[in-house]
Amino acid sequence: MNSQNNDPFGTLESAHDFVALLAAAVSQAKAELQVDVDRESANVDLSRRVEALRMALYNVEKLEVHLSRSSRILNDLRTLRRLLFEERAATNRPERRPEPNTEKQAAA
Repeated sequence: MNSQNNDPFGTLESAHDFVALLAAAVSQAKAELQVDVDRESANVDLSRRVEALRMALYNVEKLEVHLSRSSRILNDLRTLRRLLFEERAATNRPERRPEPNTEKQAAA
């Protein structure tokens, strides 16, 4: 049980937190790459370097999209787990009977 506490991916919440941190780092890298592309685009002599920077920017943008999707999937899994555990807890509890509606009975 102690090894689970040391595992950063032991829970969906910790994995979701990690993906969020990674997405923030990727977003920062994307902004830095965009600045580099804009700066180097002014220099015609470095067209090969600009193309390499654009390729890096494209790949970082793809990574950003994948991380966003992964974050949504982890969030969906957390929601499903909560729903499943609540259903299990509800089956262990006795079912509540609806209370009689006194207004309808009084009108009848």
